[in-house]
Amino acid sequence: MNAFERSESAATHRFCGYLERHRDRIPNYRYYQEEGGSIGSGDVESLVKQINQRTKISGASWNAERVPQVLAHRCAYLNGALSPQQYFSL
Repeated sequence: MNAFERSESAATHRFCGYLERHRDRIPNYRYYQEEGGSIGSGDVESLVKQINQRTKISGASWNAERVPQVLAHRCAYLNGALSPQQYFSL
């Protein structure tokens, strides 16, 4: 019997129920750590900050309707789906 099962707290039982219902969606963090992978959000937060800084170029104006297209092209380039020639000719 683990510490959660001994608890009489309703919140603890709800939490255990949540874990049980979503067991297949919860990453195995120990596995990722053992494999040397990152389990934190720092990498993603850093990339978001970089993108945010690049869209705030002095003197530049951005059409909000075109941002998804620009991001899609950038992702395709970074994933190798576009060559540099294709990317820079867009």
